[in-house]
Amino acid sequence: MSENQDRAGWMGVLARAQAGELARLVAGLGDLPAHDWLRPPETGTVMVRGRTGATGAPFNLGEMTVTRCALRLADGTVGHGHVTGRDKGHSREAALVDALLQGARADEVRATVLVPLAEAEAARRAARARKAAATKVEFFTMVRGED
Repeated sequence: MSENQDRAGWMGVLARAQAGELARLVAGLGDLPAHDWLRPPETGTVMVRGRTGATGAPFNLGEMTVTRCALRLADGTVGHGHVTGRDKGHSREAALVDALLQGARADEVRATVLVPLAEAEAARRAARARKAAATKVEFFTMVRGED
């Protein structure tokens, strides 16, 4: 996997993380580096597009609220945070973790923050899949004998 694919993966995990859980894990990192804002957290909307059957012509589904920010650590590393909703703290923590994952503390941050978030996301998905499976209905057709 390339570095960009790795980064896209952890950015997705950070964006889908529950804000309180991310804040708790980031607090467990101890002293966090100082940073300067390149773009302070700001909330806006983006147009969500869809495709029928994932292959049809694209259409505008609607707008979604997102919060984004960008920061620079003292060593020059830039981190970005993009999250759904209006939680500026979630966006800031995602940007901070993004920046830290690109530096010398990457292994520590991966083990302390990223792995637990990915495991929590997998558990949420599994629970949702179990709940959906419990409502599954099997249909069958009984064949009558031929006359």
